[in-house]
Amino acid sequence: MDWTRPVDGYCERLDAAFWAEPVNAATNAAFLLVALFMWGRTFGLGRVLAAVLFIIGVGSFLFHTLAQPWAGLADTLPILGFVLLYIFAANRDFWRLGTWPAAGLTLLFFPFAAATTPLFAMIPGIGGSAMYMPVPLLIALYAAMLARRAPQTARGLAIGAAILLVSLTARVLDEPLCAVWPLGTHFLWHMLNAAMLGWMIHVWTRHRLATRRAGR
Repeated sequence: MDWTRPVDGYCERLDAAFWAEPVNAATNAAFLLVALFMWGRTFGLGRVLAAVLFIIGVGSFLFHTLAQPWAGLADTLPILGFVLLYIFAANRDFWRLGTWPAAGLTLLFFPFAAATTPLFAMIPGIGGSAMYMPVPLLIALYAAMLARRAPQTARGLAIGAAILLVSLTARVLDEPLCAVWPLGTHFLWHMLNAAMLGWMIHVWTRHRLATRRAGR
């Protein structure tokens, strides 16, 4: 595989120039700003999540400027890292599991994603966004299961899943709307995703503070 070949996957990009996607590139600042904002409002594992969120912004900036396959990995791998770390945090702190059971359950995300991604791929027009669809589904499942045990946390997770679905809609519509909106809609994916990931850190932080106050 040629890791340095040009990649053109978004409406805004018209050539292989560094600044061919100025809006897509610039809106990655949202990840950085939200990460810095949440850093001062969380602790422990929340700060690790905030650091990974910052790395997501850097990786996405690299991909939307250099637009090469290696930069694509720099874009997607930190997102996967955030997802896995958050699942671990949810397993450990929402369900009060030990470290190893929480980690073991986290690894189940891979067969879950492998089983559900092909189903989402059957939806017309969803394209490459199908690989992200297991995430809001899993968040919604956690919200449903936590509804009685931790209702405030469950509501927070449900809101996060809803924001992510809107964000994914913006990602999906980037190419179909390109003819009528040359700027594309991918930049909304960045901005909404930054808000959603910051919100998810807030949900975890709020839950941890509540359990501390309750002495659990």
